[in-house]
Amino acid sequence: MLSLHQKLALQQKLSPQQIQYQKLLQLNTLALEQRIKTELELNPILEEALEEEPELKVEENPEEPETLDEDDSYQNDEDEFGIEDFMNDEDFELDRLNRSADDEKTRPVAPQKKSMRELLLDQLNMLELTEDEIVLGETIIDSLDKDGYFKEDLQRLVNDLKLFEHIEIPLEDAEKVLKKIQTLEPAGIAAKNLQECLLIQIKNSSYDPYYSYLAEKILTDHFEDFANKRFDVIQKNLNLTRDTLRSTLELIQRLNPKPGEGNIDDEGMNQITPDFIIEKVEDNYVVTLNDKNMPSVTISKSYLEMIETNKRKRKISEREKETHKFLREKFESAKWFIASLQQRRNTLLKIMRAIFERQYEFFENGPRFLKPMIYKDIADEIGMDISTISRVVNGKYVQSPQGIHELKYFFSEGLSTDSGDEVSNKHIKELIKEICDNESKKNPFSDEKIASILQDKGIHIARRTVAKYREQLMIPVARLRKEL
Repeated sequence: MLSLHQKLALQQKLSPQQIQYQKLLQLNTLALEQRIKTELELNPILEEALEEEPELKVEENPEEPETLDEDDSYQNDEDEFGIEDFMNDEDFELDRLNRSADDEKTRPVAPQKKSMRELLLDQLNMLELTEDEIVLGETIIDSLDKDGYFKEDLQRLVNDLKLFEHIEIPLEDAEKVLKKIQTLEPAGIAAKNLQECLLIQIKNSSYDPYYSYLAEKILTDHFEDFANKRFDVIQKNLNLTRDTLRSTLELIQRLNPKPGEGNIDDEGMNQITPDFIIEKVEDNYVVTLNDKNMPSVTISKSYLEMIETNKRKRKISEREKETHKFLREKFESAKWFIASLQQRRNTLLKIMRAIFERQYEFFENGPRFLKPMIYKDIADEIGMDISTISRVVNGKYVQSPQGIHELKYFFSEGLSTDSGDEVSNKHIKELIKEICDNESKKNPFSDEKIASILQDKGIHIARRTVAKYREQLMIPVARLRKEL
């Protein structure tokens, strides 16, 4: 049976302008630069402005910037930003804050370089291989994992080439191609496992022949004992002196267990462009957005004049009406895009300032002084939602006297000490790393012993927590840290 009911409900919906602002907020510097360039191409009302505004400096205890309130940022109507405002404002553009007057200060950015994949392909093309073998070689290189190992089934690759590329290569010949790739730089690339990787490097090294022979012997016949650091067993089986065994093991330890270095096909990691710059000038810190190369956008006066001309006409044709409607829509889009960019800048600076103030001791004295901090701390301090903090923090970096850090680095849980202070879990990890670095390699500390040492420092931590932090630091268990 059909029936009609009235229902009163409150719903919160984001306007298109708020959605645009949220999307811009999560972009890093490089992505935002591309987004602005795309908008300049799509919207004829927008154009790139060339002039720059004076520098705005943020000192040690800066006041919060004036910014649009998160909830009220898009309640303005056309009366607040009308066409006349843009026509009469000579300098309406994306504010060029945080710039030096001469803008000549350089930023340390790592040079672009080829990925490991490109370097391997360059070397592959220099080998004496047929066209079909080149295709197989490229397939093998594309199959390497991030550490440079070839863990695929070579027979499967050969079968795939036959099925999809109509290339037939006998498995025996495919093995020869793989062996040739294993001679490329870096040494040990395309090995099937760690043992083969180290053996390839030994066989192609210029180390002392005697110690190279012993190293090859250990890796071939006693690899399991070597991996588990059963050095006494190796010494006894090979009838070596302690010094000879130590020298041989030192040679092996100089080899690279990860020849791919996590960069087989990662061109994007060649450089990190920080989104913020924190510099110490005399006794004050200057916090700026790193937007030196960011396009500055403004409203095109020529298109605004066209809109004004159409408004003054008493009679306009249908075509002129369509043109006027199109320009009005683009004008609205341009207006909100610029407003979103300005609010994004204010929000980023506001959050970065709050992080800086809370972590001032870190920027002044280093990682040991990092304080526990969570997103809610910053959100409560500046009156913004936690999701906004998350969008700003994710994927953005700051360059400071302490190096380049992702903003996420500054957020961590903490533990209480005997003195009542709280220490960051990142600081605890630093202490664990320091303890492991300074321990006796003949008798490394167990996780329980490390927990006991930390408790002596006033930090109460469970053994399983030490084990978790040690694994996150990629520090092996005590048995595998043992050395002669």
